[in-house]
Parts: sequence; structure tokens; C-alpha cells
Amino acid sequence: MTDISARQALSDAIRYWEPRRILYNGVLFAVVAAVFVFHLPEARFKIDVNIVLVLFVLAVLANVAYCSCYVVDVSAQISSFRDHWLRLRLALLLVGIAFAATLTYFFAVGFFAA
Repeated sequence: MTDISARQALSDAIRYWEPRRILYNGVLFAVVAAVFVFHLPEARFKIDVNIVLVLFVLAVLANVAYCSCYVVDVSAQISSFRDHWLRLRLALLLVGIAFAATLTYFFAVGFFAA
């Protein structure tokens, strides 16, 4: 077991999570795009300024939700379970992406389904 400071744990968390934010956003974008394409041509007529603004707000909120990983990660890193936790971080990422993709799917279907 290695004792680290909160600053070191936060730095390690940033180094781990921020590159993976690109994957997270890419998956959510792919879900919206897939739902849009699946519901063509009707979905084209549902695009307006309000939908674009709502999608923007939801994208920002999805990234705020992504930041919740820092609370879990830093807390686990400064605990006595750090070594075990470092092997489990990928599970948090995958569960978080699956949960966010599911919510994204339901919102996208609500926006683009006929």
C-alpha cells in the first residue's frame, strides 16, 4: 500500500479520466447520431433551434455527470484500498458509459422518433 496526498490522487485522477472523456463523448455522440439516422427522413424535420439548444445543454450536463468519477476515484485513492481500486477504475468507466449511453438513447428517441 502506498500513501499519497490528496493532491497526488487528484493529479492521477485527472491524468486517468480526462483522456477517456473523449471516448465518453464519442459514444454519446454516436448514440444520438445512430438514433437520428435510424429515424430518417422524419428526424430531419424535427431539427430546429430549440432541439439544438436542448442537445447542447444535455451535452454539458453529461460532462458534469462525468466529473462525478473524480469523487469516487480520489476518495478511493486516498483510502487503504488504493492498490485494489487502481485495478477497478476501468469498471467505473464502462458502467458510467453504459449508463450515460442508455439515458442518451432514451432522450434521443424522444427527440427524433416519429
